[in-house]
Amino acid sequence: MLIQEGNESDATNPDVSKLKTDLPNEIKSESYESKEQKPETAAPCHGTREQAAEQLEQKEPVMHSHAKSAADGKVSASKSRSRTGRKLGAKRAENKAPQNRKVTDYFPIRRSNRKTKAELKNEEHRHIDDVIRNDIEEGMQIKHIEGKGRGVFAVKGFKKGEFVVEYHGDLLELAEAKIREAQYAQDPQTGCYMYYFQYQTKTYCVDATKETSRLGRLINHSKNGNCQTRLHPIDGTPHLILVASRDIDAEEELLYDYGDRSKASVLAHPWLKY
Repeated sequence: MLIQEGNESDATNPDVSKLKTDLPNEIKSESYESKEQKPETAAPCHGTREQAAEQLEQKEPVMHSHAKSAADGKVSASKSRSRTGRKLGAKRAENKAPQNRKVTDYFPIRRSNRKTKAELKNEEHRHIDDVIRNDIEEGMQIKHIEGKGRGVFAVKGFKKGEFVVEYHGDLLELAEAKIREAQYAQDPQTGCYMYYFQYQTKTYCVDATKETSRLGRLINHSKNGNCQTRLHPIDGTPHLILVASRDIDAEEELLYDYGDRSKASVLAHPWLKY
């Protein structure tokens, strides 16, 4: 339609019309398409369109390559940042991990073989029970002291707080003890071997006046003695014992404070002043 409408010279020039009729159908269709797509502008020639198309094809891969390289750069940058973040996170985790660890994570748990104070105290209490029940007296001997009479000396050393000996005698209540004391007072040759003490709101007395082989009754008096008295109950019954008030060396005389400060006692026994 377009060819017939705009070309009168084709009738006068049969060669041109012949050439047009002899053109292949493909070329004609391309020219028609180009005219139909852009009717308002002048249609460029076929060679120019092909060159423009080639140039566009050459430019597009370049643009794609630049876009691809930029995308690759972003991906690599994100990967590097993620790897760096992982490394920093791992380092922080490593730095924080030791704070949450325990000593037992690095060293095995060792069970102590040491006994507690309560266990040691119970063992010592049971040991004294056995010694008292079996009348055992060890580490001491009797020596005669000029101007003083008999005394008890240590054969071995005693540690501070260690049991030394029981002050053994008859355990009396207060009323009975007073009766005996009045009887002993009638004989000036009778020594003072009565020890009064309180236990569970009651007053008791250990009377060791009777001559026996027990050593506790022979330990002499001193205000600065190396022993002190202590109560030791066994099955509800109080026992009067002597323990070391300090470390005692062998060959030392064993002494303790009788605690009697009455004028009558001091007049009768002047050595109570020292």
